[in-house]
Amino acid sequence: MAEITAALVRDLREKTGAGMMDCKKALVESGGDMEAAIDWLRKKGLSAAAKKSGRVAAEGLVGVASGPNVAAMVEVNAETDFVARNETFQAFVAEVAGLALSVGDDVEKLKAATYPGKTHSTQEELTRLIATVGENMTIRRARVLTVPSGVVATYMHNAVKPGLGKIGVLVALEAANEIEALETLGRQIGMHVAAARPEALEVDAVDPSALEREKAVLREQAATSGKKPEIIEKMIEGRIRKYYEEVVLLEQVWVHDGESRVKQVVQKAGGKLTGFARFQLGEGIEKGASDFAAEVAAAAKG
Repeated sequence: MAEITAALVRDLREKTGAGMMDCKKALVESGGDMEAAIDWLRKKGLSAAAKKSGRVAAEGLVGVASGPNVAAMVEVNAETDFVARNETFQAFVAEVAGLALSVGDDVEKLKAATYPGKTHSTQEELTRLIATVGENMTIRRARVLTVPSGVVATYMHNAVKPGLGKIGVLVALEAANEIEALETLGRQIGMHVAAARPEALEVDAVDPSALEREKAVLREQAATSGKKPEIIEKMIEGRIRKYYEEVVLLEQVWVHDGESRVKQVVQKAGGKLTGFARFQLGEGIEKGASDFAAEVAAAAKG
């Protein structure tokens, strides 16, 4: 059996990010074999991660990355905002966003892909991070946009670091030239999307069920007016146009001047807006009433 030296323990800690005592125990259990000790810690990491997997993770970061004619955006969740300020966690989110550029936005494929600079999967790297940090974490979603020619611009609202924050936007703009001007316009549209929260790119892309719900509400409201049916229908048509102006990106009023429509701004620039995506950290996640910090304090007392 190899001697378990402090240097050996330190090397294992640097390779895995696990605690000092866990590294020492892993080396003892594996007879000083470094690779076996790494596997031992991985197994323990999986066990530790499983215990945390039921806890709500609604904090974390949104990350964006870009390349020629492509950009990617991911959301990686953790339990507390404290972890979002952890440099190791930030580096992980940035790596996953960069990985999505080549892997695509299928989350399961992203998890299964080899983590950059390692021989194991991205999910295994996340498991190690969970075991080290002590919080549940998940790769929640990803989105990749591409254009045949033009740019996919990125925008991060209140970025904590370049490409990392809590509200991220991708904007796909097609054009044959003027790439620098398109980048500027794309960023401006990204700011608009972050603020205006559009739900669809164009009128034809509005969710039919959402549209029908809106029409039903409007009909019920108009029915109490006592006006003739044909007048009511015209009233509904006008209100639906107003609805489109609220939820359709190309129909919205440009936030930068308060007058133009987004479609007019894009047309004037000679480009074509073909897609967008907006991720706001934690949206749609039902947070529990319990306070994680309070749980930790209670566990410490108990």
